[in-house]
Amino acid sequence: MGGAVVSVVMLLACGLGVLGSESDHRYKEGERVPLYANKVGPFHNPSETYRFYDLPFCAPEHVTDKKEALGEILNGDRLVDAPYELNFREDKQLKSVCKKTLSKEDVRKLRDAVSKDYYFQMYYDDLPFWGFLGKVEKDKLDPSEYKYLLYKHVHFDIYYNDDRVIELNIQTDPNLAVDITEDKEVNVEFSYSVSWKKTDTPFEKRMEKYSKSSSMPQHLEIHWFSIINSCVTVLLLTGFLATILMRVLKNDFIKYSHDEESLEDQEESGWKYIHGDVFRFPQHKSLFSAVIGSGTQLLALAIFIFLLALVGVFYPYNRGALFTALVVIYALTSGIAGYTATSFYLQLEGTNWVRNLLLTGFLFCGPLFLTFCFLNTVAISYSATAALPFGTILVIILIWALVTAPLLVLGGVAGKNGKAEFQAPCRTTKYPREIPQLPWYRGTIPQMAMAGFLPFSAIYIELYYIFASVWGHKIYTIYSILFIVFIILIIVTAFITVALTYFQLAVEDHEWWWRSVLCGGSTGIFILCYCVYYYHARSDMSGFMQTSFFFGYMACICYGFFLMLGTVGFRASLLFVRHIYHSIKCE
Repeated sequence: MGGAVVSVVMLLACGLGVLGSESDHRYKEGERVPLYANKVGPFHNPSETYRFYDLPFCAPEHVTDKKEALGEILNGDRLVDAPYELNFREDKQLKSVCKKTLSKEDVRKLRDAVSKDYYFQMYYDDLPFWGFLGKVEKDKLDPSEYKYLLYKHVHFDIYYNDDRVIELNIQTDPNLAVDITEDKEVNVEFSYSVSWKKTDTPFEKRMEKYSKSSSMPQHLEIHWFSIINSCVTVLLLTGFLATILMRVLKNDFIKYSHDEESLEDQEESGWKYIHGDVFRFPQHKSLFSAVIGSGTQLLALAIFIFLLALVGVFYPYNRGALFTALVVIYALTSGIAGYTATSFYLQLEGTNWVRNLLLTGFLFCGPLFLTFCFLNTVAISYSATAALPFGTILVIILIWALVTAPLLVLGGVAGKNGKAEFQAPCRTTKYPREIPQLPWYRGTIPQMAMAGFLPFSAIYIELYYIFASVWGHKIYTIYSILFIVFIILIIVTAFITVALTYFQLAVEDHEWWWRSVLCGGSTGIFILCYCVYYYHARSDMSGFMQTSFFFGYMACICYGFFLMLGTVGFRASLLFVRHIYHSIKCE
């Protein structure tokens, strides 16, 4: 639209008393309302954000940083005093911020920012809002003839109810813009105007209209389609298992109960005849136990995060709440990893439980820490806000040293002292039985491909919305639907792994331990493949920093999924194997 308003919507937020003294959000007429500038960055690269005053804007004489919580810093927020004064219910017509002479270097920097669709983000009374720095007029086809405009005036529309701020929208007028197409000094006066309007929206509902974007009818339809698709998958799978598997097992039980009389006449085959090997402990016991310990911890972490989400802790733009919760809950659940890994390792007759505990501690944290070190170095080289300050890194190391590690050790000691025997219904023979030659499709990789595809097909629709929220500017609020999808994912993973374990035992392949972990966790590999598809086909991300952040952190998340779902697959298979061997007489 000509002279149109370029945007930009205030998106929402606020919460759990993010500000101390302004926590009641009540103001008298003319009173200063807190306004903080946060960051600037290219619209399509959400990880690549910079400090607001890295660009040559009008800065106050003394720029003071707002003290931030751990989660806000991890989120890349770097709040500083903004150059505008938006006092409560004080209209302003055309207020000058400053007059500035932009050098050639400044003009180049701003033109580059405008060409990359840079936006800025600010918080007003804890309400975030966005605006673009300028626009590119592409009237001509030749890019060398494009016109680059920098907005110099911002208009604020602020809605209030009684003594509280309810909503804020900003407008930038292309008619009040300065041409920065050429490399030459430019004199520019930055200005702003404010108009206050009354609204009946209550303060408690000031976030609602913004979080509704993800629960609009067309989106909800897709979400429900996703759930129905997942439920159909589960029903088909459970139906398949209940009929085929139970019927086959029933026939097996009948056959094996009659086998005592006619054993000599028959050739031995089937899962009964490997009862002396099926509970033979796997190779690499220490690593196996560490995988089960870490996977159990990550499953507990996911469940706790969902519980917090369902009670409404992670409403949109509750700055950094999710990151804080992830760090704290991961630290507190490390005892679960220590206990599970050590007790299971000792059940497998392991001897060096201390080494096993160290392996458990570093199995997930190690790759995550190395990835973080690399990505933090990249962010520092870009001078981006994603680079964590030394103090924050120190805090995380202290949390790890003073909470995570001691709880891991305590869990390990508890696991050692509460050691139980491994409950095997059958005695294991001294020498392993030879595994017969099997066709290629019964190999580990084809089985993993089969095992990962079904759970992935149950979640892939929801994955798009999560990615668009984490790696884009959409807001995800329908945690109840996500929780249902997560439960379905766990159930499908357990079922498909149990089915494949049965088929493996039926052809007398008794090395099912590691296979069940690999088959259960293979969904993580499918999610990693989806990451490649999303990056190239569904997003506009570009540049080394954004690419490394996307693939670096997504690889860690997929690895976490692999450990978590691998544990689910193994636990389900172990229950199943114990059950079927309990049901027959083992000589």
